[in-house]
Amino acid sequence: MTRDPSKPMWAHVLKMLEQAEKLQRQYFQLRKSNQNGPTWEPPVDIFETNDKLFISVALPGVEAGDIQVVVDNDTLAIIGERPLAVDVNAVIRHMEIPYGRFERRINLRNGRFEIRENSLQNGCLKLILRKI
Repeated sequence: MTRDPSKPMWAHVLKMLEQAEKLQRQYFQLRKSNQNGPTWEPPVDIFETNDKLFISVALPGVEAGDIQVVVDNDTLAIIGERPLAVDVNAVIRHMEIPYGRFERRINLRNGRFEIRENSLQNGCLKLILRKI
């Protein structure tokens, strides 16, 4: 079976792959932080109810002790570091998962919040913030 981009199904698949690569570049590109040099921003999912925010942050390979979560006024900050998981003398053949310092800031508009739950499960940081 060959991949013929003129066929509608393959054209759709190729378009979806292109969109996925664009999202990958958007979320895993290095950014200049105000502190401590370049950082990367992990992707997040945010869901809201009348009284809570449910936040999931993708942090593969990061230990719970390497993550700092802070609510400061109207901003939630998730800061930490993902260490390189291999020998530093290894030759990189292909790398898509970022490592090093990360920082994600989320604007908590329309109210004040407190952290009710903070857990790391299967490479995702799960946060529940209660509206005060």
